[in-house]
Amino acid sequence: MTQTIEPGNPEAPTKPADTGTGRPFAAAAPGSIPAALKRRVPKYADLAPLMQFKKPEFSRAARLRRASTIWDLRDMAKRRTPQAPFDYTDGAAEAEITLRRAREAFLDIEFRPGILRDVSRVDLGTQILGKPSRLPVGIAPTGFTRMMQSEGEYAGSQAAAAAGIPYTLSTMGTASIEDVAAAAPDGRNWFQLYLWTDRDRSLELIERAARAGNDTLMVTVDTAVAGARLRDVRNGMTIPPALTIKTVLDASYRPAWWFNFLTHEPLTFASLSRYTGTVADLINSMFDPTLTFDDLDWLRETWKGKLVVKGIQTVEDARRVVDHGADGVVVSNHGGRQLDRAPIPFHLLPDVSAALKADNSDAAVILDTGIMSGADIIAALALGADFTLIGRAYLYGLMAGGRAGVDRAIEILEKDMLRTMALLGVSRISELTPDHVRILKK
Repeated sequence: MTQTIEPGNPEAPTKPADTGTGRPFAAAAPGSIPAALKRRVPKYADLAPLMQFKKPEFSRAARLRRASTIWDLRDMAKRRTPQAPFDYTDGAAEAEITLRRAREAFLDIEFRPGILRDVSRVDLGTQILGKPSRLPVGIAPTGFTRMMQSEGEYAGSQAAAAAGIPYTLSTMGTASIEDVAAAAPDGRNWFQLYLWTDRDRSLELIERAARAGNDTLMVTVDTAVAGARLRDVRNGMTIPPALTIKTVLDASYRPAWWFNFLTHEPLTFASLSRYTGTVADLINSMFDPTLTFDDLDWLRETWKGKLVVKGIQTVEDARRVVDHGADGVVVSNHGGRQLDRAPIPFHLLPDVSAALKADNSDAAVILDTGIMSGADIIAALALGADFTLIGRAYLYGLMAGGRAGVDRAIEILEKDMLRTMALLGVSRISELTPDHVRILKK
């Protein structure tokens, strides 16, 4: 006969509970202090398992292991990098409103998880522009990268190749197209182009990129003129960095940066061999304010690989560049470095994605600007992005620890994405939908 015991049933049978030692628990007198709460002198046997003193580690590898977020890497980067190159990476245009809003946009969301799904295996793999990527994120084009840390583009391209993701070399990168291709021969390399007024020089870059095996050309179109990057102005940012009294004093706190900079080869650009002058002067000499959609048509005829247009900030322009032959668009405001108070890419993303789908377009929708965590990436994918790009997030890792720091940045983002996907109840990118994210405010 089985007796059912219901909670609160005073007639339920009782007997002393077994302690696991064969002896029942002794019932405590009402109102007495339980034995477990009575104070006693601790025994060494109790303390020994708690004493796990470790030898302090001060190596770069140990410091990078302790970084749990991209923000941790940023803190490390700031300590190790002179102010001018750090601010070039960290800063944005004018009052930096756009960058601040772009980051806040990722914070002002609510994830909506599903429960009771099998997420024992989460797959972050995806397809972008006709080829697989192990993660739904690639490295964005960044200028003057070897000024941030001497390994520069070599570290970025090799880390991307090791992670199985694309790497984009900037026209204003500080390593040549050929050298980057040689440094990461097994990687998927893309090339970012600023169209020059001198079309012959632009054509030369395009041909070099093709010969070096780049399968995607990314043309940036939001740079009619240089943005007012006030941190660079205040820091007197030049290429190469000038040895003024200020920089010499700054160097005293960052000797490793200066040692690496001065003992490696001088900066070599993707698009020219040498340059001496201010960043603003170089940018304005490279950008062409006369660009039109006719130039995009010329590019489409000239470049036989995948063509992506970066700097899309309206739905209308997204549709129009696709009509002119673009295989993909990057919804981006240049990391807040051009027009301050520009549209926020994360907010614009759902409209661009919906519009291109309504047009039955298979153009890839890529997002950058503001990404600082794997959760940011997953939110973007849920709201319609096919892929994402990181700039500052990987540069903080580079400045914190060279190639190993970039590896760590990618590793942090990957762990973030895996955890976020599992907690959302999805096991592959294709399962993400707009229902998984709610934007709280715009």
